Amino acid sequence: MTDTEQTILQSLLELEKTIQNLAATNPKPDLLPLFTRLDELTAQLPRGTEPDLLHYMHKRSYEKARLLLQGRAAENVRGKCH
Repeated sequence: MTDTEQTILQSLLELEKTIQNLAATNPKPDLLPLFTRLDELTAQLPRGTEPDLLHYMHKRSYEKARLLLQGRAAENVRGKCH
């Protein structure tokens, strides 16, 4: 896993944790910086990056991207994109 991919995974885990705690958090956190960071990291992915990862990140299928980066791609449910 590249450094960029590792940073993406860490950011995805942070986003997931933030969303899980959303109901109990007041005031509500601003998620825009996390989404902006993920967009910036996606733009930094080099040529030769796993095509599925690029697809998931561009489509903002963050759970699928996280599972792929965690080596759990088999758990991904096939979407409507082919």
